[in-house]
Amino acid sequence: MASPVDFYQTLGVTRTVTPGDLQAAYRKLARSYHPDVNKDPEAESRFKDISEAYDVLSDPETRRKYDAFGADFRRVPDGVDPETWARSNRGESSRPGDPRRSTQQGRSGRPGQGFGDSAEDFDLEDLFGGMFGGRQRSGRGQVLGANQEAEIVLTVEEAYRGGRKSLSFNGPGGPRTFDVNVPAGVTTGKKIRLAGQGAQGTSGGAPGDLFLIVRLAPHPRYRVDGNDITVQLPLTPWEAALGTTVAIDTPGGETKVRVKEGTSSGTRLRLKGRGMPSKRSGPGDLYAEVRVLVPKSLSDDERRLFEELAATSSFTARETP
Repeated sequence: MASPVDFYQTLGVTRTVTPGDLQAAYRKLARSYHPDVNKDPEAESRFKDISEAYDVLSDPETRRKYDAFGADFRRVPDGVDPETWARSNRGESSRPGDPRRSTQQGRSGRPGQGFGDSAEDFDLEDLFGGMFGGRQRSGRGQVLGANQEAEIVLTVEEAYRGGRKSLSFNGPGGPRTFDVNVPAGVTTGKKIRLAGQGAQGTSGGAPGDLFLIVRLAPHPRYRVDGNDITVQLPLTPWEAALGTTVAIDTPGGETKVRVKEGTSSGTRLRLKGRGMPSKRSGPGDLYAEVRVLVPKSLSDDERRLFEELAATSSFTARETP
């Protein structure tokens, strides 16, 4: 089995990295490995790893949990002591010098395991079973396999298009690969059910299901909110002032947007139905958010023309009291 991935190493930062430096490291790597700009066959996989690492470490609460529990952080309930969790995974007693008692049975019929400093014996399946889907009995002596969950990361383009895709991830029980039918327009938090791919049952019990929880990777151009997508639209001052028609890239391909005369920065131009597809609620919208940019340096002619405009125009961007 492959060694657990270290999210700090993935982003090339230390464990004491500040939020600002973390974001800078992510942006640099995302620009280098995004599949749209890097055609190396390994770039897409690398981009997903980078996005997953940033998603975990950029959230202060998730980062604290990852620092405490490492690769186990997603399956540890809130409030569990890190050292207690580590001892339980090593199979050690909860009290120094007190051998693990394997003759007592927990409620599920499996050997009890010491947990914490309590005088009672607890079965870890009783404590954490709800988190992993639990187990149900089916027929005489049969135990159905537990349902399980795992997270998968998709780019905005992959989620938009949907379709058959081979996905590899570290799920329950270690690395796994599946051919998954990704619904077009799937968004963060949605679940894809793989029947019979969860934990194995016992005594002939049917296996549980595996639920893949979707997370969209941060994108350098697109921002997804529900079924709506926002993309920035840079314009020159004369394009914004005079109006124009501009070609923009969307997850569904290139389209054109009409910019009205006198459009200012911050204006959101709506392209109806060009957001995420959805069979249930209909497609979302795409919003082109205008940013008016000026040249960083001016030629002599450009400076002369801007000076003439400044002398001629009565327009002011600031209201006088």
